[in-house]
Amino acid sequence: MTDVLLIWPPHVPSYFNAGHHSPLYMVAGYLRRQPATGRVDTCEAGTLSMNWKGVGDLLHQGRYDVIAVMNDFDAVDGLERFIEYARELSPDSRLITFGRLSSLNHGFFRQFDLDAVVQSGDYECGVAEYVNTLSRSGPPYIPPAGLPGVAVRQGEGWLEPVGHGGRLDPEQWVLPDIDEIPYQDYDRFYARDEHKFCGIPFRRELVVPAARGCPVGCDFCEVPEIFGLRERRLPVDAVIGYIRDSYDRHPFEYVAFYAPTFTLDRRWVRELCERFIEGPVSPRWKCATTIHHLGEELVALMGRAGCVRISVGLETLEADGQGGLPRSKRTEERKFCALAEWCDAAGIELNAFIIVGLPGTSAEGTARTIERARSVGARVRPTMYTPFHQMTADMTTQQVARFNRQLISGEAAGNATADGSAPRPEADARYAFLFGREDRLTSVHERIPQRTAR
Repeated sequence: MTDVLLIWPPHVPSYFNAGHHSPLYMVAGYLRRQPATGRVDTCEAGTLSMNWKGVGDLLHQGRYDVIAVMNDFDAVDGLERFIEYARELSPDSRLITFGRLSSLNHGFFRQFDLDAVVQSGDYECGVAEYVNTLSRSGPPYIPPAGLPGVAVRQGEGWLEPVGHGGRLDPEQWVLPDIDEIPYQDYDRFYARDEHKFCGIPFRRELVVPAARGCPVGCDFCEVPEIFGLRERRLPVDAVIGYIRDSYDRHPFEYVAFYAPTFTLDRRWVRELCERFIEGPVSPRWKCATTIHHLGEELVALMGRAGCVRISVGLETLEADGQGGLPRSKRTEERKFCALAEWCDAAGIELNAFIIVGLPGTSAEGTARTIERARSVGARVRPTMYTPFHQMTADMTTQQVARFNRQLISGEAAGNATADGSAPRPEADARYAFLFGREDRLTSVHERIPQRTAR
């Protein structure tokens, strides 16, 4: 039997979205169902609640056969230090990494002292392939000829994956075990709305990973490349059952649906809403989608079913900037204003994602987009344009860490300063949108009843 630790290494997050952390627990749940797996533990050391001494204790005392390290765009800062701790304190452990960054820039991870890298497919499939292979091989863990979606170290080189990694049907997903998630730490991140993190302050969130994959195909989004252009979605019954069970066991106050384009399947959304209206499961909830996949009737139904926030990718209202967007994401101002009216009538907060530095846009145009969105009552969440396709395997940790949707990255980063020391006016103007003072805070928590004290 193979004992496994799944860990998010210590680092200071540049952004926090609890949904991005759910794969840690879904991979753990999936491994627990594998016959060759023994003990499976999880550790979120990236929520600012754990020090390196605590990590060292875990590694030294746990003596895991496999340590699966979750990676992300901004979680690489502590990776090298974590690997050093793992090699020193648990020298017999095999180290594999999985996550959004290794799925987009897997070559970057080959510079580190890792034994395997999940490069493609669902994370559960890649980690399970490696763990199951080690269990069959036994010490000294003779690697196979190759694994689907996983690169395996062999001496000084690497065995390339044999084909693309596997993808699970939604019925095979194992939703997160709420008993092992540090919600008190999540609450801390969401308490300050001026940071514009995705959660709702002063209320506890249950994340429901409802769908994977997206056919929209934005080039600044990682979802299609990692999870495919075909959407996979949980059955409504499974969603209802998970919410009911979670609310019975823990004082959650609203649901966050983690799906790239929540209203892509309108029939599914209507069924879910009708079930919420009928009860007995009737939570407050929020979701993210596109303007194109919404309509007045659907928004009204969502409001009656308990929806309190809809987030949409407005991106920009500048005509020159919209030319590079997929056709379904090119938004006319009148359509956005109409959506704002629908949301207001339905009692739903409209949250507009806006991209700063999108090719074809200007700082002045971005300011106009933000002001227009606010003028119709929308909450605005700006992020920096991040050209993931410009990442390369030979980048340093510092270079890769810039691809965090907050700093200017890629080719633009090389021009961010005029003399190597002071930001150019253009860069400074962009950063003002993300890091300037924010005094327009949400009040949507007032629409969500509080449950028993935590």
